[in-house]
Amino acid sequence: MAVTTKIADLTGPGHTDRFGIGGTDLGIVATAPDGRLVAVFGDTFDRAGVGGPGWRSPVVLFADPSGFRDGLRWTGSGGDTADYACRLVAKPTTNWFALHKRITTILPADVITIGDTMYLHVMANKGLGNVLWSEILASTDHGVTWQRTGCEWPGDHCQGLFQQLTWCLEDDGYVYAYTTGFQRRDGLLLHRVPADRITDAEAWEPWGFAGERWGWGNPPTLTVPGAFGELNLRKVPGPDGREHRLLTFFDAGNYRIDTMLLEEPNADLHRAPRTTLLRGSGWDDEDHNTGRVAQLYGGYVVPGSTLDDLHVVVSQWNTTTNWPYRSMQFRADATGLLG
Repeated sequence: MAVTTKIADLTGPGHTDRFGIGGTDLGIVATAPDGRLVAVFGDTFDRAGVGGPGWRSPVVLFADPSGFRDGLRWTGSGGDTADYACRLVAKPTTNWFALHKRITTILPADVITIGDTMYLHVMANKGLGNVLWSEILASTDHGVTWQRTGCEWPGDHCQGLFQQLTWCLEDDGYVYAYTTGFQRRDGLLLHRVPADRITDAEAWEPWGFAGERWGWGNPPTLTVPGAFGELNLRKVPGPDGREHRLLTFFDAGNYRIDTMLLEEPNADLHRAPRTTLLRGSGWDDEDHNTGRVAQLYGGYVVPGSTLDDLHVVVSQWNTTTNWPYRSMQFRADATGLLG
């Protein structure tokens, strides 16, 4: 297990009041084209906790990339020019609702920047965990406003394993994406798509096993079994001067947040070096300074991190009292992955 300590609470009273954010979770971070950090959060409420007024999702906060190691410092919010963090996309029209069935919330999965455009993969839910469809939103103003691209998949696409998603742009011009279901009970699939066709649903190509070999274009095949939750695929520099590809995720089956080192986007996940960043605990025995967190999930790498100074945004939700319901920042030394 990596040595992990808490840096700061990022949301909640005293941290995000000016943005109308009392309770929220997730906090998926990417660098906007203009250099600032964009953090995307899920179900958000005006008051601390879950429930009450101001329910919206997803929302965005901006942070200064400098000084993030002491805790992300929020400088603004998305949606409009006011401080109040608005829902990123307006409610669909009545006819659109009737066409797609009524949804209860739209939750973010991951965000990526390609050139001058940011893309956000989201899941439309009818009740938490019942994903009706997923789609890609886009922003051309550094994450302030977002629009639907028309790129959409039904919730049962790939037998329901194309709901939760994380992605990374590689030097070969492809975006590689690991996906799973939103129910935290399944393993991972892998897809790729040319970066310039990311919003073309037909251009996404699965990685699968057929004819006694793995290959692109084969029927999608589990790359590794498990009970995966939130996913985050990112590149971070290491002390050896190389960029290292990390797949960080909530391992619901083992109640912890792990990260794996991938030498290639389609690496053998059964053999990839793996370490635990944070372990789940009970509320009576958690210790954030030794990496024990009650009812944890998420695990999103903060841009600017290195392998020996890896910063992750982690969520916590007390489902009994509904507080804490917040995002926090932890720091880990993950150089043990190098062997």
